[in-house]
Amino acid sequence: LIVILNDNDMSIAPPVGAMSAYLARLASSETYQAFRNFAKQLAKRLPRFFEDQARKAEEYAKGMTMGGTLFEELGFYYLGPIDGHNLDHLLPVLQNARDADIDAPILIHVVTQKGKGYPPAENSADKYHGVVKFDVVTGTQKKAQANAPQFTKVFADSLIAEAERDPKIVGITAAMPSGTGMDLFAKRFPERCFDVGIAEQHAVTFAAGLAAEGLKPFAVIYSTFLQRAYDQVVHDVAIQQLPVRFAMDRAGLVGADGATHAGSFDVAYLGCLPGFVIMAAADEVELRHMVATQAQIGDRPSALRYPRGEGVGLELPALGDPLAIGRGR
Repeated sequence: LIVILNDNDMSIAPPVGAMSAYLARLASSETYQAFRNFAKQLAKRLPRFFEDQARKAEEYAKGMTMGGTLFEELGFYYLGPIDGHNLDHLLPVLQNARDADIDAPILIHVVTQKGKGYPPAENSADKYHGVVKFDVVTGTQKKAQANAPQFTKVFADSLIAEAERDPKIVGITAAMPSGTGMDLFAKRFPERCFDVGIAEQHAVTFAAGLAAEGLKPFAVIYSTFLQRAYDQVVHDVAIQQLPVRFAMDRAGLVGADGATHAGSFDVAYLGCLPGFVIMAAADEVELRHMVATQAQIGDRPSALRYPRGEGVGLELPALGDPLAIGRGR
């Protein structure tokens, strides 16, 4: 087995957690940098043949100079870090890894830059994670003019309004603060917003712990990503009847985000659990009322689902009014 780790230092939000820090230390290790500089100077003093052989061996030597890396402790034969944009280095390593007679899985650590070679993408990698039509020369993306506020923005504003009058409300996101609107909540309440990284399972259990201690956690996660934490939703929230409030952005079909981001299954996988209150907002006014409703539900878990994109253009009330549980329109 050959695993290629594309370490492009790219995340939609600022990276958090041990793995991100570890990779950064690995690529900038003083031990590795010192060894590389010494090897380059030595190779220049040797005949061309030896210089070429030294260059080919350089990537293998990196792993040796760094000692027992995390990947080696996991059982991988580690090669890297390698400049993924230097094909003279990368291709020989890939070929040698393919042909190597090594009785262990191989991990090739390749360092790249997202958008390499296209300045607009290099300077704004997050905006080019998923793109709409854009001007190739300027990099300007052509977005349709909005006729109504985005559901995500309405949710964020509604949660902020509820948190203004209830200090027990806290927000949790799993590495998607901008995609879920939690960056706005964090700007207003930095001490009450938690980004746990790409760890939806931890986000749910963390929310359960906060709820058990009397806080009012809103776990704001894309519908499709909440599937990753289903075991925690069942055992840590539903069975214990803890009042965790799930806000599921991108519910239903999501268009440009693609099939993997479609929140098609949340009603089915939550509706079968005991005690769950499930709400689906048809417009931005209902969304505001449903956020207020969730804030008042204190004896069971609840889930609010809302789609990607803009609302229908209704006038929003300043504050939401809690809805009667068990009644639709």
